[in-house]
Amino acid sequence: PNGAGKTTTVRMLSGLLKPTSGQASVCGMDILTQQDEVKALTSLLPETPGLYSKLSAVEFLEFIGALNEVDEQGLYRRIDSLLTILGLEGRQDNLLESYSSGMKQKVLVAATLLHNPQLVFLDEPTSRLDPSASILVKDLILALAKETGTTFFLCTHQTALAEDVCDIIGLLIDGRLVATGSPQEIVESAGGNDLEEAYLNLVGGRIDSEKLLTWRS
Repeated sequence: PNGAGKTTTVRMLSGLLKPTSGQASVCGMDILTQQDEVKALTSLLPETPGLYSKLSAVEFLEFIGALNEVDEQGLYRRIDSLLTILGLEGRQDNLLESYSSGMKQKVLVAATLLHNPQLVFLDEPTSRLDPSASILVKDLILALAKETGTTFFLCTHQTALAEDVCDIIGLLIDGRLVATGSPQEIVESAGGNDLEEAYLNLVGGRIDSEKLLTWRS
């Protein structure tokens, strides 16, 4: 749910925020003592990323590639490959300000994949998108996981998205991991017809509609 600690957790795991206690490893690397190694093996797409609208897609990706010290020759091959996979060939030289929200999100996803990370953190990747763009991003995650072999760590409060995309799910409530497993395992354990009902059973968040309407009497 909102405020459960998802973004804080991702920032710690990606090396952007130092934990006050506890231990964790990412790709076999300790997040406290091997932050540089963690950052080299991972990538993060935050919920509200920056996008330079006066640059073209290629120019923006060149800039991100330079920041990540991607080899120049390999960078252009990588950009061409990603733009083709994402269906942006033919529009790569257009300014980003002319892109739809879904197309912009495609470019941002491409930016996270430029240095060929083993693991990509996606923090609420559909929160600012309309329904059609959200479906596009969902399909994109599934396709890229298959095409590139990259592992995606998805943070979302949208149970339907998690159920459609994720192989393994962890439910975080008030900073505590209360359930882990496949969507089917969590539904079977917590009860309900789908992940949303299982989540409500775990947190006791279902509202009694009769009590809710007592104000009318």
